[in-house]
Amino acid sequence: MKTAAILSKLWQSIIRHPQAVIQNGQPWINRLLILVAVILIYGWAWQGLQVDLELLKTSWPYIVDFIRRLWPPNLEVLDVAIKALIETIQMSLWGTTIGAVLSLPIAVASASNLAPPWLRLSANFVQNVVRSVPSIVLGLLFVAATGLGAPAGTLALGIYTIGYLAKFYQEAIESVDPRSLESLQISGASWLQIAQYGILPQVLPLGLGYTLYMFEYNIRAASVLGVVGAGGIGFELASYIRSFEYPKATTMMLVLLVVVTAIDGLSSKLRDRLEDS
Repeated sequence: MKTAAILSKLWQSIIRHPQAVIQNGQPWINRLLILVAVILIYGWAWQGLQVDLELLKTSWPYIVDFIRRLWPPNLEVLDVAIKALIETIQMSLWGTTIGAVLSLPIAVASASNLAPPWLRLSANFVQNVVRSVPSIVLGLLFVAATGLGAPAGTLALGIYTIGYLAKFYQEAIESVDPRSLESLQISGASWLQIAQYGILPQVLPLGLGYTLYMFEYNIRAASVLGVVGAGGIGFELASYIRSFEYPKATTMMLVLLVVVTAIDGLSSKLRDRLEDS
């Protein structure tokens, strides 16, 4: 009874004064509250998924059958895969470049240590709008505007990149050492000089690293855009899957895997060098 009374008082205190309990309570109480909160959140998410475990058990034969159809790969379409892959890399290169160039002014306008509040709100709203549009919707939009092929995919990747690189660049700008900016302001430097000598040297290595990461990611995203006819290796991959030519689709995926792995290793080394410089 005494234990129940103590727990009841503790629960009432948490409900009435949760902040005071967290600040003044014992460490184990704080950990317990965090654990309970995490369990409740994950329980709520699991309930919303409505997972049918019995259905999952009976689905394994279909999964195994689909994987079996993918093997062995049909190497007769290797030349088609390489040609489509080159187009994918070209799309990613131009899409990332377009997005990086357009992201920079948006990032500057979003940075709390550079822009006034009204400008920050507008620039952050633009970022949120772009990020809220899935890449495949952008692909459909530009396919309708320019037709099937690589131009639609390139434009879709460029706009899609803005939503993420602008945020990455903003975080890099806001992490600049404020003391260097203050010393330049005291010495009478203009806004352009502050950006050139105080911000750019600190932001450039990090920004280039983010851009390389986005280029690597866009190669994968370009393969998805091919599903809606936006060119690249994804277009060939989707065509083979729709026509049930699974061994040819496997060849496309293997070629993409090799190139993505190579670019991932190369970009990781370049990012390490940029961080060390």
